[in-house]
Amino acid sequence: MDALIAGLVILVLIFLFLGIGTWVFAGLLLVSVTGLALILDFPPTRIGVIVSKILYRSASAWELAAIPMFVWMGEIIFRTDISERLFRGLAPLVDRIPGRLLHTNIAGCTLFAAVSGSSAATTATVGKITSSELAERNYDTSLSIGSLAGAGSLGLLIPPSIVMIIYGVLAEVSIAKLFAAGVFPGLVIAALYSGYIVLRCLLNPALSPASEDTYTWADRIAGLANLAPVLILIVIVLGAIYSGLATPSEAAAVGVTATVVLTLVMRQLTWGIFCQSLMGAVKISCMVCSILVAAAFLSTAMGYLHVPQDLATAIGALELPPAGLILILAGFYIILGLFLDGISITVMSLPITLPLILQAGFDPLWFGVFLVIMVELGQITPPIGFNLFVLQGLTGHPIGRIAAASMPFFFLMCLGVAVVTIFPEVALWLPGVLFDK
Repeated sequence: MDALIAGLVILVLIFLFLGIGTWVFAGLLLVSVTGLALILDFPPTRIGVIVSKILYRSASAWELAAIPMFVWMGEIIFRTDISERLFRGLAPLVDRIPGRLLHTNIAGCTLFAAVSGSSAATTATVGKITSSELAERNYDTSLSIGSLAGAGSLGLLIPPSIVMIIYGVLAEVSIAKLFAAGVFPGLVIAALYSGYIVLRCLLNPALSPASEDTYTWADRIAGLANLAPVLILIVIVLGAIYSGLATPSEAAAVGVTATVVLTLVMRQLTWGIFCQSLMGAVKISCMVCSILVAAAFLSTAMGYLHVPQDLATAIGALELPPAGLILILAGFYIILGLFLDGISITVMSLPITLPLILQAGFDPLWFGVFLVIMVELGQITPPIGFNLFVLQGLTGHPIGRIAAASMPFFFLMCLGVAVVTIFPEVALWLPGVLFDK
């Protein structure tokens, strides 16, 4: 069967199985087995051998050990008052900026992203504090919800990032370099968000009511103490990686240890919180790893069908300019983001898109950042926008209203993609300084 037809069959099967509500990992396995059995007529014994080899190879990658550690770290922080301290520390610092407490969404998510690695965890942790506070103080609901949805997605871009770890493993790119590459693009997008809030509130001051609280410089300095726990964890985790003392996987274990010690010293960690956080980390990690294994099997099946190679050859024959290829891939990822979560998008698309990128001469390190931002866009687009679901649970507003409030920040993130594409050094400069010496 022609590779293009085989690819279309696989695509139809994916949407069919996922569309009827099949679990992602089960759907991917069913698609892979169906493709190998029906299209290539592989016998069950051969399929079983392939599955066993992929299962061992995918599940035993040492780099994946960082995922449960970073997830556990975020779970512990989520269940203690470190997030509340984050809000109390930021409030005095943003009081004189147009938009005032709306900027706590941006700054809070940016800081929490540096200790979480998960978009949903970042949105939920910061949102459970700021959403109620902003509503009580009569801040504009749409701007509050939209900024939280957009900024929460930074949990995937600002290191440590679970999606970056997965991309690094699959694309064989240094995870430490990927972490460094995500820093400045994340800060650029955060700055675009804050700039938009400033502009909107200058044009319409009623969006951010005058604060009833007055803060002195002593209050602002004292507020820094509330930021100390998060800042300490950021320094410990990222410092361990960039100083060369630990790999990302080892730094994740260091981060969990530091989080446990810190919350014990702060008298925040109880046995109940410890068990709840551990169980939450186990559930999320098992979900991620099962999807990875199933997606690895799908990638292998597509390799047997020659879909990635033939598609790369076909697109290469079009002789598209690099900008045209990136534009097509951007549209492709936005469409995928309507239906799939970030991890599924990453592991399912790489066998097709990575050869195209390498053939076109793009840096795979830069493409990792581009891919993560495109995945972030999917976090705030219906119908499968996880940040939208998180905010619906937090605020009780209809999903349509939340999606509409998120649209300006969707377009701002698209602007961020354009900046990183036109000026790739935004992503590549810091890895070059830290590692290419």
